[in-house]
Amino acid sequence: MAQNKWYKVDNVAKVFLATVNKRDTRALRISCTLKEKIDPEALQEAVLFAIQDRPQFQVRIRRGIFWHYMEDTDLKPVVTEESGRVCPRLYTPGIASLHYKVTYFNNRINLDLFHAISDGTGALEFLNIIVLSYLKIKHPGEYDDINIHSGASAEDLNEDSYRQFFNGASFKGSPVKTAYRQSGLLLPYDQLQFFEVHLPTAEILPKAKEAGVSLTSYIGARLMLALKDDMPSMMKKYPITVTLPVNLRNYYPSYTSRNFFNNINVSHTFKEDITLEALSKEFDESMKSNLTEENIKKQMDKFETMEYVVPVRAVPLFIKQIGVKYGTILNDRGVSIVLSNLGVQKPPEKLGAAIENYGAFCSSERLFVAMTSYNGDLTLGITSPYASTRVVKTFIRDLSNDGMHIKAYATEVIH
Repeated sequence: MAQNKWYKVDNVAKVFLATVNKRDTRALRISCTLKEKIDPEALQEAVLFAIQDRPQFQVRIRRGIFWHYMEDTDLKPVVTEESGRVCPRLYTPGIASLHYKVTYFNNRINLDLFHAISDGTGALEFLNIIVLSYLKIKHPGEYDDINIHSGASAEDLNEDSYRQFFNGASFKGSPVKTAYRQSGLLLPYDQLQFFEVHLPTAEILPKAKEAGVSLTSYIGARLMLALKDDMPSMMKKYPITVTLPVNLRNYYPSYTSRNFFNNINVSHTFKEDITLEALSKEFDESMKSNLTEENIKKQMDKFETMEYVVPVRAVPLFIKQIGVKYGTILNDRGVSIVLSNLGVQKPPEKLGAAIENYGAFCSSERLFVAMTSYNGDLTLGITSPYASTRVVKTFIRDLSNDGMHIKAYATEVIH
């Protein structure tokens, strides 16, 4: 058999590899609900077909002397009915396994993915390829004229775009300002609770427009206010900081299916009362100022700077991982909540007619909200490690008071 190819992991993946644990598995889930019940045999065949289109996901992560690396693997994915937790652990050092998993439940197809091998954009494209392959198998001839593939070469899809677009600039970080984190007990046994919230875009978009802000800013401000209501009085000196992942493919000509994003922060310290409209506008202005081309470039470069520091490159892996983990812990002190907007999903029209909805979750050691929008429905996938559901309830109640008709679902937590 030919020797497996191997690839360096990108610097964002190195963070995930250094910080993965039982609670925060560093996994994300992207789901697609069809208008028909899933046939598991057809789905298994569809996944095997899809990996021919996306062999970049057919890798194992291995430990090297200085860094982890990925190598091709002959391991085949096995489709199963959904069971166990959302965002399961998909990477354990020394255990041979794929770093993604496809499951189904009734009409829904789930793709769980270890974040070190791809981001939300790459995962969504892979899931859409699986969905299209499935429908082609179930409905021969109906979808033959549809193609999801971007037309990118295998080399482009496997590109480390952080390295490709790094210009050698030295990144000078600023001290991390400690942010408020939700107080209270964590769930026992390293559990997470997941909430799925649905509301009509026709009801929430006019509210954002009325305030003169984007949907992301409106939701971000609502989350800040829900957290503020939970803050002990003595903690109100700390800012509430919302971290927003940014898809760098919108700023650089990249087709990679690997990670290519960075984060920006929006903060507010509640020294006095502020209205939702005023906070939304402040959030919107801060977010836009962070999204300038210059700031995006600086943020992108910081992921690559450490790769080119010679003393760091020569340090053994286990020491590097301690350093990366410590640096991540320090950085996370400046994060109250993560809000990831995966955007409006736009599959080809004929394919879209067979799709009911999309959804997303991400494992986390803090509150994490993943937004997707499709066919008039805004879906919020909320992850919480906390025993108290007060912040989530406040957030949903406030949206309801804004006039939204909301449907909310929650996973069961066993105590």
